[in-house]
Amino acid sequence: METSQISPARKWGTLAVGCLAVLVLTIDMGALHLAIPGLVDDLDPSATQLLWIADGYGFALAGLLVTMGWLGDRIGRKRLLLIGTAGFAAASALTAYASSPEMLIAARALLGVAGATIMPSTLSLIRNVFTDPKERTAAVGIWSGISGAGVGLGPLLGGLVLDHFWWGSVFLINLPIMAAILVAGAIVLPESRNPNPGRLDLPSVPLSIAAVLGLVYAVKEASHSGIAQSQVAVAALIGIAAAVLFVRRQSRVASPLIDLALFRERAFAGSIAANAFAMFALVAQSLIFAQYFQSVLGWSPLKAGLAGLPGAVAAMAGGALAAALITRIGRGNTVALGLLVSSAGFSLYLLTGTEAHYAVLVAAMLPVGMGMGMALTVTADTVLAAVPKERAGAASAISETATELGGALGMAVLGSVLNSVYRNNLDLPAGTPAGTADGARESLGGALAGAAHLPADLAGAVGDAARSAFVGGMHVTALISAGLALVTAVAAAYGLRGVPDTIVDPTDEAAAEEPEFTTAA
Repeated sequence: METSQISPARKWGTLAVGCLAVLVLTIDMGALHLAIPGLVDDLDPSATQLLWIADGYGFALAGLLVTMGWLGDRIGRKRLLLIGTAGFAAASALTAYASSPEMLIAARALLGVAGATIMPSTLSLIRNVFTDPKERTAAVGIWSGISGAGVGLGPLLGGLVLDHFWWGSVFLINLPIMAAILVAGAIVLPESRNPNPGRLDLPSVPLSIAAVLGLVYAVKEASHSGIAQSQVAVAALIGIAAAVLFVRRQSRVASPLIDLALFRERAFAGSIAANAFAMFALVAQSLIFAQYFQSVLGWSPLKAGLAGLPGAVAAMAGGALAAALITRIGRGNTVALGLLVSSAGFSLYLLTGTEAHYAVLVAAMLPVGMGMGMALTVTADTVLAAVPKERAGAASAISETATELGGALGMAVLGSVLNSVYRNNLDLPAGTPAGTADGARESLGGALAGAAHLPADLAGAVGDAARSAFVGGMHVTALISAGLALVTAVAAAYGLRGVPDTIVDPTDEAAAEEPEFTTAA
């Protein structure tokens, strides 16, 4: 072991590397959606294969977060981040040049494995170098805002690249960024680890993976195929059974992957719950961006990406604002205020229609982005502050797993609601061929594809009917999100009441008196 002082430049350099790493992860998620039409034409995957191409990354990421968070605490967060960065670059190249659906599915799964090493490592490194509570909150706010910005930048960068190159080129964007992270990380990042991590409980690893994957798969499959499908019930039962066994084992082993005692802390448990429910609601905005801009308004991928930027910028602003608000109104009230602002923004989506009124969209995007930026910054900071910094990797992994579960559940539930309302509201004109009608009832994309083969007048009527039905479904999902954000705001104000504005770990207080940082050799 060796001891070295962490300079301000190195602390903020660590934040920059962490932000750049998480930015790549969120950009990659958004870019895939734009690449799907091109890869479908090139590789001709089946419907099932396409589903795995889209979801394989998220499955691997969600399933391994808990294990990788523990591993980072054990072997060193810097080491794990750099290993994951190199792996992510290699998997990105493999994805870009995949020559078959099977190869692409495998490459996306490898991307998820690498992403699971990166995501908790970034937050835990930030937690360990920023020991001053106010600085830590500001740093987490910047990290959270950059993460939100990546959601908007993904479609923008993807659109720019796809206007000139083939579908695989969107994944090559990752390579120069990952190279920069490797070089800068090796120089700037201080190594840190839990000095007493204990031994890995091997049975806990497959149980944690089965629990998360079973539940996430059940939720996603229910959204695609319906809740009555047998595979949904089987996956849900496996997930629930594995989760029960995992929790029981964690309460008995000497070195658990997850310290269940953390959930007795109201600050920790309340923040995890608020984070999950906030992500559930936020998924509505991604649903809107993914289809409304391009399929309803007919905008190009590049224009759609540019259109979503105000929301990303607002999320960054909300993250920066959160640090100042905590000291004025408290943690619980800051989360509640952010969710109330987001609820108002979701409600404004009810003013949208089948015609482009961008001012209305911006008026909705800004409060949703800013409010969610505020809320998610405080919940992430509270989770990190509520645990000793030696367990920062495991705590970050728990937070990110809750985010993945909340997002997956939101996508499934809100996606199912959107599709149900769309089908019920779809009023096709007389004379629509049966094949076209069947495709139209499946999705907006199916309606527009079928309409392309019809006479101009009938095609226009079918397209208008489908767009109108989709907007009706979009309004219902926005209304549900507004209501859920409102309920979560009330729950956060109650659940996080009394949580100190400034949460200081005793080891941080010692570090403040003697500004030394212990690094692993």
